[in-house]
Amino acid sequence: MPLDVESIHDDYADFVWRTLQRLGVRSQDLEDQLQEVFVVVHRRLVTFDSSARVTTWLFGICLRVAAAHRRRAHFRREELTHEPEQQAPPDASGDPERAILRREAAAQLERALGELKLERRAVFVMFEIEGLSAGSIAEMLGIPVGTVHSRLSTARAEFNRAVVRLDRRDSQAGLP
Repeated sequence: MPLDVESIHDDYADFVWRTLQRLGVRSQDLEDQLQEVFVVVHRRLVTFDSSARVTTWLFGICLRVAAAHRRRAHFRREELTHEPEQQAPPDASGDPERAILRREAAAQLERALGELKLERRAVFVMFEIEGLSAGSIAEMLGIPVGTVHSRLSTARAEFNRAVVRLDRRDSQAGLP
């Protein structure tokens, strides 16, 4: 069955949304960047290698769209006056305390990921969160597998340091 933009959008829009969010696209920019990804999909669909996974191809597009978005001058000059609301999935149990804990964990994850450079963040997200193999990541990014492992190792160390630093900062500020 041949792929078309509409079916890709229907099947993978949630994946693209989550990926852009995990790559650091701010919530107020997600919808625009999601559209940008599907504009690229429309333009590049004829170049899609049907032997590859669609999610791998989409992740590469998301990575380039997020990188371009972060490079824009207006983005660098903006300063957040508050923490953005996290869009954690609703808790199916209906337990409000559990839902709050999930939102707090999602916010901490996003803050820690925000401390990583995009190239390390991308490898970390693809491997640790999306579950892609090092070989798939290397192929998608056009880098050697050894570089994937190196970036992943560095990203894990930076991520752990960021979590400790953020925990310390939150505890000093009296936050939970």
